[in-house]
Amino acid sequence: MPIIALMTHKTPHKTLSVWDALGQEQADRRIAVLREIGEGGSISQAARAIGMSYKAAWQALDTLTNLAGVVLVERAVGGAGGGGARLTQAGHELLAAADALHRARRQVLAQAADRPGAATAHAAAAHLLVRTSMRNQWPCTVQSLQLQGQVAHVALQVVGGDGQALALQARITRESAELLGLRPGMALQALCKATAVQATVPAVGAQPLAANHWAGRVTRIARSSQGDEVSAELAPGVVMVGFAPAGTRLRAGSRVVMDAQESSVVLAVVGV
Repeated sequence: MPIIALMTHKTPHKTLSVWDALGQEQADRRIAVLREIGEGGSISQAARAIGMSYKAAWQALDTLTNLAGVVLVERAVGGAGGGGARLTQAGHELLAAADALHRARRQVLAQAADRPGAATAHAAAAHLLVRTSMRNQWPCTVQSLQLQGQVAHVALQVVGGDGQALALQARITRESAELLGLRPGMALQALCKATAVQATVPAVGAQPLAANHWAGRVTRIARSSQGDEVSAELAPGVVMVGFAPAGTRLRAGSRVVMDAQESSVVLAVVGV
């Protein structure tokens, strides 16, 4: 039976990058897609088994392949069954590494379970697994999920140090929501680039703020001819960084409104 690689270009000099493929989220559904393909030999069957669309399963494979840097799945063409898919050696190695990381993580958590403050410490450590250039990062809880065509609108809640809750909205693709397994009550991490956040002086008599418009006070400001970088506290323990036009009246202690588009908010599920 002839075999055709899903990625046709040859990269013999490249080796499997296990950490790149697993370091962002070891427990996500992309690994589940790969595992189902290894067991059933079919991408469509893998999608059905996990409860996601065929398109989302392909997105999972594309992302894993990019992260790993090598081909993970090959397509089998022809035969009585009409063809299918199978894992490459690199695909099998990636699954083995994922299993090893999962076992090691469970062992570490079990050993530390009885220590004072273990739950809080491990939750913080889990969020530190996500390393990114994005300045704004907050632990969140999914409040609701609304699907409209190929777009998912996700309502989130960020809780500050005094229990004050801030509402946050994200707009992602339907396939991304499926791959993350989003559901109400789920804990995750929201991220946003500082350059995607606009800081403005509140208007006099302004109406209540809509989604992704937050009121706060400036804690720091770095002025530049290209624009002022503004750090603001929205609630105790909740800080946001954004930019204001050069020459703004904002200064430390000033009231400020921080504004971010729903599409600029990135969601990350952190596995522990």
